[in-house]
Amino acid sequence: MNEAALTDFAIQTRGLVKRFGHRSAVDGIDLAVPNGSVYGFLGPNGSGKTTTIRLLLGLASASSGDIRVLGQEMPRSLASVLPEVGALVEGPGFYPFLSGMGNLMRLDTADRHAASSTRRQRVHDALERVGLGHAAGKKVRAYSLGMKQRLGLANAMLRPRELLVLDEPTNGLDPQGTREVRGLVRSLAAGGTTVFVSSHLLAEVEQMCTHIGVMSAGRLVAQGPLEELRSAGQAHVVVHTPDVERAASVLARLGLVPGEAPGTGSRWGTTAVLGTGLNGLEPEAIVAALVAGGVRVRGFAVENASLEDRFVSLTGEGFDVVG
Repeated sequence: MNEAALTDFAIQTRGLVKRFGHRSAVDGIDLAVPNGSVYGFLGPNGSGKTTTIRLLLGLASASSGDIRVLGQEMPRSLASVLPEVGALVEGPGFYPFLSGMGNLMRLDTADRHAASSTRRQRVHDALERVGLGHAAGKKVRAYSLGMKQRLGLANAMLRPRELLVLDEPTNGLDPQGTREVRGLVRSLAAGGTTVFVSSHLLAEVEQMCTHIGVMSAGRLVAQGPLEELRSAGQAHVVVHTPDVERAASVLARLGLVPGEAPGTGSRWGTTAVLGTGLNGLEPEAIVAALVAGGVRVRGFAVENASLEDRFVSLTGEGFDVVG
């Protein structure tokens, strides 16, 4: 690949593999994370997400394959790449006997690229940005899990970064905190930072990400813009009728796959029948066929497949869809 193409991606891997004995935790994945995107790295727990992140950041060695971060080969370029990357991986770790402010001051001091003259102000600003200004002087041993998670985010953002890598950033946060992190991620992306977010919470990823990669059993089973993946699933029709068996028969003759839809006992007082796969038919033609078949149609809707449906079809596993 030419150098111009490489600059289009903040993260790129080719054939990335990580084996533990005879088991492949990461099995030949080709990541492509566009610059300026919010990339949601989705998959059930144990699908290889955190192992992949450790490989990207040089925290583990790949068994085979190539990695580029910010256009540079890894781990060869760790020294020049990592100062431009903020990360929150496998939960934050802090000194419990120091305050939130004290922890960030110490961590910033250890960063040889950080200017000492602006250290206190940057730490203060980072704590305020994640909603911990009121707890800056409180010892971390008294922090809740959600507060520690916020402190980890503040540490990742002490300096402007080209890339943020966040592993389960909303872990332990209440709904308000989750919304704040979502807004924070969006604001960072709007400022030009690429954000790579690993999560098993589908709803959160869907609300904040522009691109998505789906992991299952160590493999990358889908990748691309959010809307493209969402539209790849099969649409379905929902028919509200008292003539359930007759409606199912008509849908089957049209080439749709009939089934019982959620919402039995709807506001129409009828059963909802689901027909999956529009089979190239216009909604009007489906309704006309139902009516011609003697089906009393009291409600009709065409619904696109949800992102959750798409992911379950890809992975064969369910996702947590709420925080």
